[in-house]
Amino acid sequence: MATTATTIQSVLTRTCGFLGTVCSHSLQPYRGCPFGRSLCGVGCYVQHSLHITQGRPWGSFLEARVNAAEAYRRGVRRERAWARRARDRFTIFMSSATEPFPPQEAHWGVTKSVLEAMRDEPPDGLIVQTHSHQVATHRELLRDLAGRCALRVHISIETDIEDFPGLPPHATPIARRFESAELLKEAGLKVVITVSPLLPIADPDRFFGRIAEVADSVVIDHFLGGDGSVNGARTKRTALPQAMRAVAPESIDLAYRQRMAEVAQRHLPGRVGICIDGFAGRFLEGP
Repeated sequence: MATTATTIQSVLTRTCGFLGTVCSHSLQPYRGCPFGRSLCGVGCYVQHSLHITQGRPWGSFLEARVNAAEAYRRGVRRERAWARRARDRFTIFMSSATEPFPPQEAHWGVTKSVLEAMRDEPPDGLIVQTHSHQVATHRELLRDLAGRCALRVHISIETDIEDFPGLPPHATPIARRFESAELLKEAGLKVVITVSPLLPIADPDRFFGRIAEVADSVVIDHFLGGDGSVNGARTKRTALPQAMRAVAPESIDLAYRQRMAEVAQRHLPGRVGICIDGFAGRFLEGP
């Protein structure tokens, strides 16, 4: 995979559409994603964005935005003022189109530098979305930042099945992500497990019971209605639905999401969010 350094003029992007109901801005410390050739990359909606890929295969490139922290400091006061005027609150989603804690972060430190800049100039709210267990290595910095803004760490765990026939392996082991969620929760951070996109689950009671132990809430998001296209058209062009059907034929229908939500509610009553409502922190009523 090609990894390059790049500089940018602005790192805060005003949101609209799907994400606009969740936050005022998105922030991408990297462009591209090294997890693009793993299981989560198979159905990733970003691979369909020519603006980002520029014709390159998803998972084949990563651009480290080495001046992202500087760009944040340069634009934060202007964007904070705009957000509080136009959206009431200055809230950031990091990241919607890349992995903020790729293995390359150990070398480049882009995300760490952005978090440090946020500690000095905090937003009103921050959602950190990741597929990587490496987020836990930053828990002290995240705890400092949580003292200055409303912070949630979202960790994606889409299934309890480690291997799907015909699909590449997970970006990081399921068990490691659960361990990281536990470490973050023990550090006093607000943790959300995002079951997104929802894949077949072998033992739903055990899966959601484990989530209840390590997280404050859970988001369940099916590719139907959750990939930003009508009826999941983007995802249907990938190998993901066929692989899901082979493991659990019922899993490709929205009724499966409802069934899993009912199980989740037994373990996390009042703490289950569906699709965009969950990402925005809006949950189903408890029993």
